[in-house]
Formats: sequence, C-alpha cells, structure tokens
Amino acid sequence: MELHQLSILQAKDGLKKGKFSAKELVGLVFERIKKIDKKIKAFVTLNEKEALAQAEKADQVKDFEKKPLLGIPIAVKDNFCTCGLRTTASSNILKNYIPVYDATVVEKLKTAGAILVGKTNMDAWAHGSSTETSDFFTTRNPWNLDCLPGGSSGGSAAAVAADMCIGAIGSETAGSIRQPAAWCGTVGLKPTYGRISRYGLIAMGSSLDCPGPITKTVEDAALLLGILAGKDEKDATTLPKSTENYLKKMIPAIEGIKIGIPREYFTSGIQKEVLENVWQAVKLLEKMGGKIREISLLDPKYSVAVYTIIQRSEVSSNLARYDGIRFGEGREKFGQEAKRRIMLGTYTLSAGYYDQYYAKAQKVRTLICQDFDKAFQEVDLIIGPTSPSVALPVGATKDSFMFGELQDILVESSSLAGLPGINICCGFSPENLPIGLQIIGPKFSEQLILQVALSYQQATEWHRRKPNL
Repeated sequence: MELHQLSILQAKDGLKKGKFSAKELVGLVFERIKKIDKKIKAFVTLNEKEALAQAEKADQVKDFEKKPLLGIPIAVKDNFCTCGLRTTASSNILKNYIPVYDATVVEKLKTAGAILVGKTNMDAWAHGSSTETSDFFTTRNPWNLDCLPGGSSGGSAAAVAADMCIGAIGSETAGSIRQPAAWCGTVGLKPTYGRISRYGLIAMGSSLDCPGPITKTVEDAALLLGILAGKDEKDATTLPKSTENYLKKMIPAIEGIKIGIPREYFTSGIQKEVLENVWQAVKLLEKMGGKIREISLLDPKYSVAVYTIIQRSEVSSNLARYDGIRFGEGREKFGQEAKRRIMLGTYTLSAGYYDQYYAKAQKVRTLICQDFDKAFQEVDLIIGPTSPSVALPVGATKDSFMFGELQDILVESSSLAGLPGINICCGFSPENLPIGLQIIGPKFSEQLILQVALSYQQATEWHRRKPNL
C-alpha cells in the first residue's frame, strides 16, 4: 500500500515505528495532489511550504503520546478560519481573506500535531449539496469525474476518497458531511449539535452547523471526534458534557442492539440500487445480532420545508456582516444562490411574515424533535439510506433551486433535531458509484453509533475499494 493510501491509524503506527518519516508522508501526499488534483479540483488553497516545515519539526519531536495526530496530513474545509492562510468559503467575497486566528477545530488539530495540507473546495458559503455552486470551480467525484462529489463538504470528501490527504474536516448543516461522504464512499460523522465548537467556522445556519470528520475508516472518525469534541469558552453552544475516548472504548459488537428501520425512508423516491444495498446491509446487521424492527417517523418532506425556512432565515442574518466594509469584497459579488437565500430569509423574518413562516417552522421543528424522542423509546438507533441516489452528473444543479434540500431529504430531520449520525459505504451501483448507509442515534450516542458502524465495516470490504485514478 502506498503511504498516501494509509488511514490515520495506519499512518500513526508507521510513524511511531519509524517505518517512514512525517516529511516523507507529507511529501508523498503533495505529490499525489499535484498528480491528480488538476482533474478532481478538491483544493482551493495548498499549504505545502508550511506543511513540509511542520513535518520536519514533527520528525524531531516524536511525542506521540501528547500529540496523537503528530505528522498526520489533514485537509480542512475552506469555511474554517486558518491563521495566516487564506480562507474563502469558496466565495468571491472572501477570495483574498486571510484570518488572524484559527478556528477552535483547527487549533485542536494543530495542538494534536496534525499537519494542515490545504483548504478544500465547497459550495460557496456552504449553500448546496454538490460543490457545483463554488464561485471558483466544480469539484469532481473521484469515482467518476463526470459526476459530482456532493456537498457542501465535497472537496473534503473527494480529497479523502482520492487519497490526497489522510483525513479531512467538513461541516454539516443538514447533510453536508454525510451526503458527500455517501457519494464519495468515505466515512462521514456528524456529531450531536454542540459537541464540537463552531468558533471560527464561517456560519451558515447557526442553530444547525456542526463540524465533523470525513475519513477512510470508522476508527479514524472516532479518533478525530475524541480530539475535536469538548466545551469551548469561545462558543456558548458547546456542551459541558464530558468527552470520551471514543476510539479506546469502541467495541465491534451489536448483539441485542435495537435498530429501527423507518418506513418513510424507504419509499419509491429512492433509487432502486440504493434501496437494495441498504436492505442487504440491514439483513447483515440482523444476522450479526441486531434486533431489527420497522418504525414510523414524520414524513421527511416536512423537514424540507422547515429546514428551508430556518436555514434561509439564519443565512440572511449571518451574511449581513459581509458588507464590503468589515470583511472582503462588496455584496455585489455574492453568487446567485447566496442572493436567493438572503432574499427568502429576509422575507420570512420580515414584519407580517415572521409568525406565518419562521415561528411556524420552529414549532414544526419541535415536533420533529419530539418524533425522534418517541422513536428512541422503542429503538437504540435508526438506519436508512443517506442519500436518495448515488452521485449525479455534473450540471445536475442547473435550474434546480431546491437541489440541496431534495438530495439531503433523508438527513435533514436528524440535523434539525441536533442528532448525531454517520455515513458508511454499504455497496456500489452498477456504474461503480458508492452507496451510503446512515446510522442515526439520540443525542450523545456517538459511541454507540461508532460501535455499530465499526461492526459493519469489519464484516464487509466496501471501505477498502479505491477509485481508479
């Protein structure tokens, strides 16, 4: 196996045993990026000079106990502020913005010894589920360059799938980690809302945004979660609940775990090959000892309406600061998608319409939360497809103003409820495109979600497949 193909745990083991150096590992990752990123376009900004300098220092330090990510090349979505390194949110407004501070996520990665190789492309301001609405360029799916990687964390998912980094960080508002992970065949973990600090994350929907890892294996996701999670005095929405060593406590066993299969997530609107592969995964989990039972949840179509109103309203508020005076360029450089969202959000918050739209959407959001609470009285976890389809062709978003909401329809409800969820690959379509399975749990159930995901991963070989690049 080539060094750039290693998982985080494999790379850690090799560095610790002296099989290779951090400088060698980082150097080979940049060779990989130079070789193939011209056709995938996962990165907006590279950090090569600084990364190689940090790798040299890592080889001298060799303190693997205090720095659990020492020498590991990590990519970060370009909506996390990075001190001294351009941060654009893939928008022309911020194309020359260089922050003077690190996001908490970035700070924790650096403290753990990780080496930042670059910033990954995304839908501008995270508005989308394709990475086709980036103001700079469209990222391509490594499994088929004529297809989209999903979004908005499409650059991070594509970089991991193409082995242009050892792991990556994304952010999810309603599907933006899990959906691109599904389309690119990677592991994507969205934690409980408030589990990981949002400080320094360019906000889209402040009551929804969640940073999280995109990795090659479930074990890597558990490791990164343990490093990134925790209370942050700079973010009042972070939770005081103590963090865990998710990796150390993770046991691959699902005997007796009650798994709910929501009938509303297995409808005629889901592609046939997606349904077939997810059902095969469900049968395997049952064979492994899981207690499968059918349940009912609110129709996901309600989450589309609720999410659209709440997210647009919060976008209208969050993007108001980008006025050309305090940050970046003038507002005339907003893209069409951002303008649409600002206009709709401003409308739903305006006098005479607030109660009719925004307040009502918040009431339905509460009903969605209560619906999940009721379901989790019967089952421990919920399983279903991550996305209704495999990766769609480049250009699929053209004239489809609700593309993101429709592609994220199966993950929006859990995001609105602040629940944790993970995507793992459960098969491939006849066109060799990855198919995603999502596991959703109650708040703070990351340990259980990771346990079941690891059990499935160890019983299958899907995560070992690599795109032919």
